[in-house]
Amino acid sequence: MVNCCPISTAFSLPSLLSTRSNCQVNHVLSSILLSRTLPNSKASRPGKLSIPLSPTTPDSLRGNGNVSNARPMRVQAQQSIYTKLLTLLKAQEESIHMKKQVVSFPEEVLEHMLTFVTSHKDRNSVSLVCKAWYRAEALTRQCVFIGNCYAICPDSVIHRFKNLKSLTLKGKPRFSDFGLVPPNWGGFADPWISALAATYPWFEELRLKRMVISDSCLALLAHSFPNLREIVLTSCEGFTTGGLAPIAANCRYLQVLELQECEVDETGGHWLSSFPDSFTSLVSLNFACTSSEVDFESLERLIARCSALRSLKLNDAVSFEQVVRLLCKAPQLVDLGTGSFFAREAFCCRRFEKALSYCKGLRSLSGFWGVASTCLPSLYSVCKNLTSLNLSYASSMRSNEMVKLVSYCPNLERLWVLASVGDAGLQAVASSCKELKELRVFPSTDNEGLLQSSASEEGLVAISWGCKKLTSILYFCGRMTNVGLEFVAKTSPQLTCFRLCILDPNMPDHVTKQPLDEGFGAIAKCCTNLTRFSLSGLLTDKAFGYIGMYAKQVEMLSLAFAGGSNLGMQRIMEGCSKLCKLEIRDCPFGDGAILSNMQKFESMRSLWMSSCQVTVEGASKLAKSMPSLNVEIIMHEDHAKDPLVDKLYVYRTVAGKRDDAPPFVHLCQSF
Repeated sequence: MVNCCPISTAFSLPSLLSTRSNCQVNHVLSSILLSRTLPNSKASRPGKLSIPLSPTTPDSLRGNGNVSNARPMRVQAQQSIYTKLLTLLKAQEESIHMKKQVVSFPEEVLEHMLTFVTSHKDRNSVSLVCKAWYRAEALTRQCVFIGNCYAICPDSVIHRFKNLKSLTLKGKPRFSDFGLVPPNWGGFADPWISALAATYPWFEELRLKRMVISDSCLALLAHSFPNLREIVLTSCEGFTTGGLAPIAANCRYLQVLELQECEVDETGGHWLSSFPDSFTSLVSLNFACTSSEVDFESLERLIARCSALRSLKLNDAVSFEQVVRLLCKAPQLVDLGTGSFFAREAFCCRRFEKALSYCKGLRSLSGFWGVASTCLPSLYSVCKNLTSLNLSYASSMRSNEMVKLVSYCPNLERLWVLASVGDAGLQAVASSCKELKELRVFPSTDNEGLLQSSASEEGLVAISWGCKKLTSILYFCGRMTNVGLEFVAKTSPQLTCFRLCILDPNMPDHVTKQPLDEGFGAIAKCCTNLTRFSLSGLLTDKAFGYIGMYAKQVEMLSLAFAGGSNLGMQRIMEGCSKLCKLEIRDCPFGDGAILSNMQKFESMRSLWMSSCQVTVEGASKLAKSMPSLNVEIIMHEDHAKDPLVDKLYVYRTVAGKRDDAPPFVHLCQSF
């Protein structure tokens, strides 16, 4: 079986690579390459294709390298190459068994073929076939994804990948989004940026998530990579708006600059004036998470110059009238994040509607800060073309206004709304949006800032019944029933993501007062393609037994306030063979749960447990038994002598113990 492990594990397996048999090479080539339809390329077009062959290649495999022009389809040309490669491998295998001369595999063909393999998982599998494939894969890989910045060190990445152009890097655990990871925990981008700057002057794309990046680090980026084209920072912190100025001033080929949900220290909006007058390459600009007023004149000139701009997301400091002016400069927009959506004068709304009517390609709307009811009708004319609508920040929009707006959007595929829309609103969505594939229902807040939701099982059932193409659900609700969940399981078996959060974490089925075991069990059993699963409500170990038995494709699982004993977690660890990330909070799982299936952590990316029953002694035993894991304990000062762990973070690594841990993070070998 081909190992689809994350990228970091491939660094620790050079000895394993040399043990792969030719039979396995043959299997990997046929299962990974031949099974995929490859993208357009000059090499895949019909005509003359030169295929370098070894001097020892049998005459029967030689030819003039021509693919018949009578078969014009690209797939036929590609399969012709694959057939010859498979024949070569078969000849090599037979030659070994018959103790004849070995047919060497053409490196040029291998490297060419690997340029078509873009999936990170497939490339990881390719790298584990044999040493030659390991080297070829490393030489041809230009894009690297690292799901944990502490799983590997920058030097190892640089040593292996000589032609890196794009890096995606994640830092803090996901529960940091909910305030469960203390400030200053780590996830610093500076060591990575410094290493990249010293090695890859041709570097082009950087995507960081939940990382700490400083202004000096941004300046280093700007001055080290003259060809930098893309910077995407998601849920990052540590920098100011002033730190963006060097990026604007020096990255002359920048196409994408996106700040998504970042915590940015505001020093003003003058960074936009740093873009030179000759700069015209911008395709996507997102500064919606900032709050300071922008230099609007500079922004307007920038938008006017960048004729290729397709996505623009503004902050709430950009007024409604200013949005109108920007739309007049950029009718080619496909994705618009509005600034403030409030106007006092009716003529402003008419101007907005007219400007919007010229945006024939507009497909996505978001933003809606401070919505005025009088402005909403100006959107109706473009709604029929929308495929994505994000109303999750439209807290001032009333439920009936949301419903009316959505009713004009029959082609929506992606919808984010607040739970204040209620069950009636979701029923209207189900009636109007038959193409819907992704739905997220977020909680709203009351006057005291407390989370609340008007949605229940009735809205979820309506969506499941009316939206037959639905594949992803995030649903915050006030109550749920087993019958409702079972209905969703039967009517939406195609779901790949199901995340349900009941605001009262221990609430049972509100009708029968029974645990929600059967409902979530039905989701696990019927939705066979489920890869992401989040549960809440009153649950016993029985529910986790169902998950371990049926949820064989789940890769990311989140649990909260659920379970009865260690047996529940044990069943998950034993049954969910593809599990990569497990997140648990306020569950009764302890040492027995983490120590009974220690080997499972070798194939997982990480485990997060907070407010559970794990002891310091149990965590230390895990660390001693599994040296390939980093076992971190996060303890508050007033709990320093408490035998129970506040927070436990376990992750696989080939970089050893990290050296930037703050005092409240303890590495288990120190106990």
